Amino acid sequence: MLILIPALLSWQSYRFEHRYRADVQAGIERTQAIQQDLLTEEDLEHLPAPVRRYLRYAGVVGQPKVHSFRARFKAEMRGKGQDWMRMDCEQYNFFDTDERLFFLSAKVKGLPAQGYHRYQGHEASMDVRLFSLLPVAQADGAEMFIAETVTLFNDMCFLAPATLIDQRIKWETIDRQTVQAHFTNKGTTIGARLFFNDYGQLVNFESFDRYDINAMQQYRFTTPLSNYKRFGNHRLASYGEATWHYPDGPFVYGKFTLKKVDYNPKHGVLGLP
Repeated sequence: MLILIPALLSWQSYRFEHRYRADVQAGIERTQAIQQDLLTEEDLEHLPAPVRRYLRYAGVVGQPKVHSFRARFKAEMRGKGQDWMRMDCEQYNFFDTDERLFFLSAKVKGLPAQGYHRYQGHEASMDVRLFSLLPVAQADGAEMFIAETVTLFNDMCFLAPATLIDQRIKWETIDRQTVQAHFTNKGTTIGARLFFNDYGQLVNFESFDRYDINAMQQYRFTTPLSNYKRFGNHRLASYGEATWHYPDGPFVYGKFTLKKVDYNPKHGVLGLP
């Protein structure tokens, strides 16, 4: 039994992670053939001035257009009334089909847990399990798809600013440091307000369209960003928080430290540390 139980848990962990790995590999193979055109100043012409300033600050002009990325984070998350849960996170986004594949490895009260957030096609789902076997948190459905559409657009703003040239985004200038955006994917349109500072850095993202899946209700959602660093040829925020603004006050439920990001990767998952 001492040998069998760990072996079974290891096998279950492999099976749970396999779908994520298979989805990533399919995305890698599909996007490898996309032509690597460079992003130019002409690509920015239709954007509001604060967004153009941000993209120039981020260093995307003269670099290949972004069709996909791989990011790794150290993160902490919690629910209301719960302790912080530390986790290692790996994420792939593929913008040819607007896929977001987010995998986490964590400890829940000292017990190993894994989770897979999958935004693909017209569906979005979340599945977090102890020992990759016992369900801890699961969700899907229309509200989840709307919520994750907001998350996808947040990724574009935070992790892949080069993708903000997307013609599906409708922009409105509020003032010299603030813009309103409406992003549409698969017939679902979400709104978000972006806030910039004098340096051209994106410092906050706000949306009223994201669902708190636990409550199945929409609240104001923000992700303040800070600590900009160089990641290869790009300058990005290395730290962000996820905050719900409940009627009784703001609640920070997520803290994310970006460790690495690669654009248009040619290889699949390497596994979490």
